[in-house]
Amino acid sequence: MASRRLALNLAQGLRGRAGGLSVPIRRGLATPHSPALKTQTTTLKNGLTVASQYSPYAQTSTVGMWIDAGSRAETDETNGTAHFLEHLAFKGTSKRTQQQLELEIENMGAHLNAYTSRENTVYFARALNEDVPQCVDILQDILQNSKLEESAIERERDVILRESEEVEKQLEEVVFDHLHATAYQQQPLGRTILGPRENIRDITRTELTNYIKNNYTADRMVLVGAGGVPHEQLVEMADKYFAGLPSKSPESAAYLLSKKKADFIGSDVRIRDDTIPTANIAIAVEGVSWNDPDYFTALVTQAIVGNYDKALGNAPHQGSKLSGIVHKNDLATSYMSFSTSYSDTGLWGIYMVTDNLANVDDLVHFSLREWTRLCGSVTPAEVERAKAQLKASILLSLDGTSAVAEDIGRQIVNTGRRMSPGEIERVIDAITEKDVMEFANKKIWDQDIAISAVGSIEGLFDYSRIRADMSRNF
Repeated sequence: MASRRLALNLAQGLRGRAGGLSVPIRRGLATPHSPALKTQTTTLKNGLTVASQYSPYAQTSTVGMWIDAGSRAETDETNGTAHFLEHLAFKGTSKRTQQQLELEIENMGAHLNAYTSRENTVYFARALNEDVPQCVDILQDILQNSKLEESAIERERDVILRESEEVEKQLEEVVFDHLHATAYQQQPLGRTILGPRENIRDITRTELTNYIKNNYTADRMVLVGAGGVPHEQLVEMADKYFAGLPSKSPESAAYLLSKKKADFIGSDVRIRDDTIPTANIAIAVEGVSWNDPDYFTALVTQAIVGNYDKALGNAPHQGSKLSGIVHKNDLATSYMSFSTSYSDTGLWGIYMVTDNLANVDDLVHFSLREWTRLCGSVTPAEVERAKAQLKASILLSLDGTSAVAEDIGRQIVNTGRRMSPGEIERVIDAITEKDVMEFANKKIWDQDIAISAVGSIEGLFDYSRIRADMSRNF
């Protein structure tokens, strides 16, 4: 609201001043006009995709490798391998020791990082434009020549075990891990990213090298650039450093299983711990994949349900109908609606935290009543509000070369192409209340749900009672 008001005041002020000018305007130096920035893609002979968005006036760049492999590409026995490799990537290669690697990055003033998700592994660097070739050289070195020394493996094993302990203290992480585990039981997507502690203790160098051999192949990798690096230059670097990558992944049992469509299973998992002063509950239906035609409709519907945080000053006025009910009746400390997508499925739902333990059932009831309301009673005003929030969120998230690189890599790895911000805005603008209600009827009304609950959850009713709320007539 404040930014819109500011823009309006500026526009009115400029119009007012322009009408009263009686002296000629002295023109300053002109800024060169640049056309709309476009994402360019090239595929090398071995199948590696190179994608970039060149900004001619940017002085820094982000380059990275997005890989179509994460914890979903593992087996039960090797779960945790992808994340383990991420830790070992910066511990030395056949060309550079760990100290040389760290000094090289420090001397450039660059930043080198990596992360693992259920479906992707990413290694990226941020640096001045003139240092991009050196960064690409480092990336190819850690991806293709990591030494994976036994001493480094043992050191990182302890680090990852401590990280696992820290994650177990973060209730939101725990709840969402259990939500995946129950919604996708006995399936690759249901595993955690870090893996069970016994796996972390037992992972061997052989399993690590096999994961690289089976998954770090050109057909599943995208070299991404954003900022001041021209596309042609990035293609030349890719041809120089990555031409030797194997062109295709071997069709191992783990690979075939990771590409099999995940089946959503209506079920629940509950971990009651009365020493935790809050009830932490996630409820989800099966959502949409990255490529689903309803992908953006799911996000708009999620935005209608909205978010709530009692600690914020604007808590009574957070826009959505559900937040008003929750605040008026003090039903929750916070809640967050979510729409999480994967290559062939997704989770659409809500995560709630409350210390009002006597009214846990009311919180769940009113949340699911809001879901069923979306199936037949959505106003144009709330759809427009949700669309405005979604567009602002997407555009604001593209601030900086790293964010742009992330957007390019994620979209191309998961969908095969990148939608421009303008294209996304047009798709969102076209969504109507009718689309939202059709989505809700298809994905929410009388659908099975997955429930994950941790903490003081004695007041949470049983699964069948909650499931019955999914087809409530007011």
